[in-house]
Amino acid sequence: MRSANTGLVLLLLVMVSGCGDMMNDLDPSGGNKLPPVQPGTTGPAVGQNAPDFTLTDVLGNSVTLSTAVTTTALQGVVLYFTMWCPVCDTHMSHMRNSEIPGFPGIRFYAVDYVSGSVADARNAEVSNGYAGSGFTVLADTQQTVLNLYQATMGTTVVIDSSGVIRLNEDFKDGARFHAVLFGLQ
Repeated sequence: MRSANTGLVLLLLVMVSGCGDMMNDLDPSGGNKLPPVQPGTTGPAVGQNAPDFTLTDVLGNSVTLSTAVTTTALQGVVLYFTMWCPVCDTHMSHMRNSEIPGFPGIRFYAVDYVSGSVADARNAEVSNGYAGSGFTVLADTQQTVLNLYQATMGTTVVIDSSGVIRLNEDFKDGARFHAVLFGLQ
């Protein structure tokens, strides 16, 4: 039995030694390790120009990001990627109740990337209580925009009036999101 325990300890030591400089992992710097973004380039990262797209909203209107961003008196655009789950509902309810009323110069889009058609996206909007909510629901039936922004459920993207991404991350508690929106004013 003792030999089995010794063998297990040795196996664990070998596995842990393969982790390299573990102390760095246990004492993180807090610094951003992502490569710097080149201003003026287009991509999904904060500081890059937002990739342009055209999607159909659930009322059949064509929405082009570059046109929406440059609308007179608009301070920015929010893209929230939803699959209409309870987590998404919590995030969207927070935005509907706490953010949309306080930021009339910002347009809020819910990007539905799970419904297979515009009609299905409209049904999801209505059945989840978001018709007339302040969100314009866009049907990303081919997941084109989802891929352009490297998004997933709950990803929140804030784009300023010049078309530059100011936030692209999963929605958390809303504090950082609110601060970014406030900075657009």
